[in-house]
Amino acid sequence: METASRSTDRDLEPGGDNAFEVRWDEHDTENPHRLTARRKWAIELLICSTTLCITVTSSLYVSTLHQTMTELHCSRIVATLGLSLFIGGLGWGPLVLSPVSEFYGRRPIYRISLPLFVLFLVPCAVARNIETLLVARLLTGLAGAAFTSVAGATVGDMYTKDQLHFPMLVYTASPFTGSSFGPMVGGLINSFASWRWSFYTLLIWSSIQCLLVLCFVPETYHPVLLRRKARRLRKETGEERWQAPIERLDRSILMTVIRSLYRPFMLLLLEPMCLNLCILSAIALGIQYLFFGSFKVIFGTVNGWGLWQSGLAFAGITAGMIAAVAVDPWCRRLYTRMIPSTIDATDPERRLPPAVIGAPLLTIGLFWFAWTAVPSVHWSVPIIGSSLFGAGMILVYAGVFTFLVDAYSVYAASALGANSFTRSTFAAAFPLFGYPMYRTLGNPWATSLLAFLSLVMAPFPYVFFRYGKKIRRKSRFATRK
Repeated sequence: METASRSTDRDLEPGGDNAFEVRWDEHDTENPHRLTARRKWAIELLICSTTLCITVTSSLYVSTLHQTMTELHCSRIVATLGLSLFIGGLGWGPLVLSPVSEFYGRRPIYRISLPLFVLFLVPCAVARNIETLLVARLLTGLAGAAFTSVAGATVGDMYTKDQLHFPMLVYTASPFTGSSFGPMVGGLINSFASWRWSFYTLLIWSSIQCLLVLCFVPETYHPVLLRRKARRLRKETGEERWQAPIERLDRSILMTVIRSLYRPFMLLLLEPMCLNLCILSAIALGIQYLFFGSFKVIFGTVNGWGLWQSGLAFAGITAGMIAAVAVDPWCRRLYTRMIPSTIDATDPERRLPPAVIGAPLLTIGLFWFAWTAVPSVHWSVPIIGSSLFGAGMILVYAGVFTFLVDAYSVYAASALGANSFTRSTFAAAFPLFGYPMYRTLGNPWATSLLAFLSLVMAPFPYVFFRYGKKIRRKSRFATRK
């Protein structure tokens, strides 16, 4: 998500002695970095709320499963495919869609993807058979992917590298809190109304978000803005030698898309740091999406809760995520003290302390939840455990995302593409076996199995924090500084 900022810095470097290369002036008002702090935060909060809407759409669906199965005459596994297909579209779509923004900018993506997202929600709301619903969910996920894959880049465009950490952390939290918020909203709607009202609600919300984004979020992609400036200068001066850096690049959309498809898999196959950190974050997201279908089983069996009560149980995960973002300014001092003298100020390993702390929190939270969600323990105790899991998720993602961007700076887009593909694959697959696993093993052992998965991966952020510098020197793709 920081790739936009990095690619911009590279694109803005002057090419030799070319006096007619268009660059930003010191006080250029068109430069997104020159936007006022209030305007930047207004744009970011609008982007975050739209991302929240899209990810709520992904998880709210699980609250409709019982009614959907009854009305559309399908099994639970088939109905759950509506969740998996949406997540698949949301995660796999950026491999193709993200490179397009490098040619045309951010706003054209928003103009196309957000209206399509609203449009594809219509067949979800009026579907008369499960096939229509499943296809519409896949298309909705793909349309949402076009926005979410570019939204983080818009945040990166507005801030310099030293200003970016907290705004990007706020944006990073929005899709994950949205996913947890979905079952809470869906549980309330589907306990008292038809499942179709879930989609009617999303239609209203997403339509409002679409209008606000299209009206108030400007183009922020630096190379495209410089191209506009170059065209204006050529028109005003009649001097055809004015050129923006992007106009001199010898590349095509087709080749850029092809590279975006194969390079993430090369990183996963050849880079142990990228592979293991992607698997860690993928397990965390997979468990979160597995819980969407399993909390009803857990709390329904243990506490006798209904749909809306089980949905509100996700308040613990959501609260943990929000708390992790809120305490970040204070935690930065702790992270600084964790860094040994062998790690320089420019080393990517400086980004990993949040993940070093967050990975054990995932495991602790899961084991806590596993053995306290039992009839003899008050329901608030496992909810506290789930909040530790939520906080761990945000910390893991904050560390992993920023480390991948720094460690693979030239290939940052591919590194994040690899992470997106891995996360979405796990998140799409886990819900399909979550319900039968909890029915068969029961909550303590089913959740413990997930906890052991996270435990196996928990040491890797620390290993790469301590020894990443040596590993990068032998890497084919990582920065070797």
